[in-house]
Amino acid sequence: MLEEVRITGLGVIEDAVLEFSPGFTVVTGETGAGKTMVVTGLGLMFGGRADPAPVRPGADRATIERRLRIEPDGPAAQQVLDAGGELDDDGRTLLVSRSVSAEGRSRAHAGGRSVPVSLLIGLAEDLVAVHGQADQQQLLRAARQRQALDEFAGPALSAVMADYQRAYTRHREVQAELSELTARARERAAEAEDLRRALDEIERAEPVAGEDTALLAEEERLGHADALHAAATTAHGALLGDPSDGSYQGADAVTLLGTARQALDAVAAHDPDLASLAARLSEAAYLVSDVATDLASYVESLDSDPARLAAVQERRAELTRLIRAYGGRALAPAPATAEAGEPQALRSGDPAQPEDPAQPDGAPQAPDVASGTDATAAIGPAPVAPAVPGLASVLAWAEQARRRLAELSGDDDRIGVLGAEEARLAETVRDVGGKLTSLRKEAAERFAVAVTEELSVLAMPHAKITVPVMPQDEYGPHGADEVEIRLAAHPGAPALSLTKGASGGELSRVMLAIEVVFAGADPVPTFVFDEVDAGVGGKAAVEIGRRLARLARRAQVIVVTHLPQVAAFADTHLVVEKASDGSVISSGISLLDDAGRVRELSRMLAGLEDSEYGQAHAGELLAAAGAERASQQR
Repeated sequence: MLEEVRITGLGVIEDAVLEFSPGFTVVTGETGAGKTMVVTGLGLMFGGRADPAPVRPGADRATIERRLRIEPDGPAAQQVLDAGGELDDDGRTLLVSRSVSAEGRSRAHAGGRSVPVSLLIGLAEDLVAVHGQADQQQLLRAARQRQALDEFAGPALSAVMADYQRAYTRHREVQAELSELTARARERAAEAEDLRRALDEIERAEPVAGEDTALLAEEERLGHADALHAAATTAHGALLGDPSDGSYQGADAVTLLGTARQALDAVAAHDPDLASLAARLSEAAYLVSDVATDLASYVESLDSDPARLAAVQERRAELTRLIRAYGGRALAPAPATAEAGEPQALRSGDPAQPEDPAQPDGAPQAPDVASGTDATAAIGPAPVAPAVPGLASVLAWAEQARRRLAELSGDDDRIGVLGAEEARLAETVRDVGGKLTSLRKEAAERFAVAVTEELSVLAMPHAKITVPVMPQDEYGPHGADEVEIRLAAHPGAPALSLTKGASGGELSRVMLAIEVVFAGADPVPTFVFDEVDAGVGGKAAVEIGRRLARLARRAQVIVVTHLPQVAAFADTHLVVEKASDGSVISSGISLLDDAGRVRELSRMLAGLEDSEYGQAHAGELLAAAGAERASQQR
């Protein structure tokens, strides 16, 4: 129950305190006195949008504080405790505040703890229901009428709605994925065919990792076989002479080393240092002899084979075509980033360099093994490896292409699986949507009867409400039903939508009847009505007051009204009065006693607080309402 509200800096209200009591409380006052600001403050208190427009000019912020009486073991208390707040007194009093700055910044506190505004919204669901003229206007919209009927239907429909929305959401997701895969079927087929052709070409070539590097080295050797043979032969002759060679003119290196060793060996026994040098000279002779032997073997193995050279060059050309075609290629769905072994774009200002596609990244330069100047000139400088893709990038692309091809091939299976799931979900949506329709029709009958009964006590005894539930062909987020509240104002009149079948006064009463029926289905302890009796007068106004008084027998009811007939039924009467400067201060909201109520009702009836006839009429209204309340309590 709402016990007290303090409002500062909101609209015309400078500082005001409202104390509420159980039962039926009305708030009245002159037009512009600030009655609506009371409801605006309550709306902010329960999580309404933080709009800086109502902040009082000259004030830094608008602040609303309230004190509520709640059940200590109820859901509202649990929400506050979970947020770190505390309950005062005996664990039943909750203090809540909300402030909105002139710049629109908002702060909220509950139980002495700063909390998000969403907590206030959650508290409102358990503690209060606010019904105003804006809610009535929303009820004229078909979507709001469907939502209202669903709320009236209660937990049974809510549970089915949750099942429906899960199935509907999943159905939409599957439909979207299936549509995308189906729409791209031709594109995927073309991509798969392109990948197959490329993989066939690569597999026919049967490239082996490192093959391009090995072939480059072999081509270098075969292409310079004569120069290599000459260089190795010259080196061999210098190390280990060949007397049969016509160019032989003197002792070779091995012979000279042997002569030097023999000279030292003859006297090595007389000096350890010389003996050490003799041993080193002996090792050098053995090493040179081994190199000469290896050179001889190298010369024997070196073969100038033009046929093999042609085969190597042809193989390198084949691998070069693969490297050019696939070495820097990226798969369409996931463009590859440039990594080691893949092509890099020249930076602005870099000199253009000739390409040798057959030269892989990191290929070693051909070693200069020749010892003679002529041989070195014949071989030429070692080639520089340009930054181009190598065979490794082709093999890596082929592996990615195989995975992508498997993925594309799997899409056909995926389409089949999704098609089956889509059909199953579509059936589920229809089945659960049918349950929603049945529950809505049942709730619509109860709702129509309840509102019609309310209208009978609001001076519309012959009016009848119907709520047709009309299934549509297309299913949406809330089912396939269109709901429309219709009114037949009198016997024989056609049932028309509320916007067409009701006058202004009738529409106000219909809306109030609907609000009261909603209130009966809403288990909150406090109801706030903001001028829901607009456009009503006379006997209908008396009936509205009587109906609100009956609702107040089981809940706290707070009504902002301009009707004296409604105010007469209140248990507690608060009046909002402006001060001389136009502001509303704490003393400007008064709790009226019996005499004060007579004067206020006289003002509301005749515009004159001291009118004798007005006061007589007011006293009559209060007496009749008091008798009515007493009869209700029996």
